[in-house]
Amino acid sequence: MKAAIVVLADPKPGTEEAFGRVFNALSAAYDYKQKGDDVTILFNGPGTRWSGILTKADHPLNALYRAVEDKIAGVSCGCADAFGAAGDAKANGFALLTDNPIPGTTGLPSLRNLTEQGYSILTF
Repeated sequence: MKAAIVVLADPKPGTEEAFGRVFNALSAAYDYKQKGDDVTILFNGPGTRWSGILTKADHPLNALYRAVEDKIAGVSCGCADAFGAAGDAKANGFALLTDNPIPGTTGLPSLRNLTEQGYSILTF
């Protein structure tokens, strides 16, 4: 099995819903990883802001984040620019994904490339 997990949830409002979405995204990635499946995690849209939050040792999801950190493809470069997360993403070692050159942006990840490679896309 191949799964691409895309986190779109915005942590900025600090709602339980956003926390629940990223918790479930990371949990799904962990499940796939434990079964030996091919899984990758991408942060898009306002979800790119998680790059400055999950990496903090005192965050409640940090242990789960660390357990799947090796499965993180990165963050959408164009989205990180748009949502003010590029600095945190770079500082925390996240790759900036640009394989979909959308006009007027620095590029986004290509979901089409992932589906072409046989990945199922799961969004949170």
